[in-house]
Amino acid sequence: MPINREFLHAASIHLLYAGMVILTFVIVERLVFYFYLTARRARIAKALALAVAQDPAWPQPQFDKSAADVMTRAMSEYMDVQREGNAPRERVEDVSTALFLRVDRKINRGLWILDTIVTAAPLLGLLGTILGIMDTFNALSAGGISDPGAVSRGIGSALFATAIGIGTALYGLLGYNILHRFGESLSDEFKSFLLEATLSGQARRAEMRGQRAA
Repeated sequence: MPINREFLHAASIHLLYAGMVILTFVIVERLVFYFYLTARRARIAKALALAVAQDPAWPQPQFDKSAADVMTRAMSEYMDVQREGNAPRERVEDVSTALFLRVDRKINRGLWILDTIVTAAPLLGLLGTILGIMDTFNALSAGGISDPGAVSRGIGSALFATAIGIGTALYGLLGYNILHRFGESLSDEFKSFLLEATLSGQARRAEMRGQRAA
């Protein structure tokens, strides 16, 4: 069965167009999510600062367990563990690690799609160009060179796939780098919240041990 190179060439270009649509959707969705988390992050930082101001030795910030964002819910769970007072250090560390991984996974969700498209787009564009050139040469071998302009148009149409592939990759790479840096900043900030809450929990456990010793 002969391969329809013209169809495959057109299909590769349409796949690249679809890739650009997917890139745009993921980038917009992640940006909206990150801006939302940034607002929630500010509230968490404010709650921690108020708790420290009220009682520097034993800060106990309150967080909403039913909050819509994963960061506030994670901080609420972590403070519940801290309030136990007698929780072993190993359990506190395990809970801290588990919560960080959960939040980090939510923050970086969907970025693998950008990475995949950025890697595949130039290859798909090159494949479309090769198929387009093969189809042009196949038409020339069948009918001869009667119109040099048609040859130029055929090769130009074939190279268009490479241009679209490179453009898609650049667009995706720019979006990926911006989102990755934004997400990394959110993850680092959440880690700092956990560390600050851990210090407050250690202060509480030390105070309870002192009370028991007395």
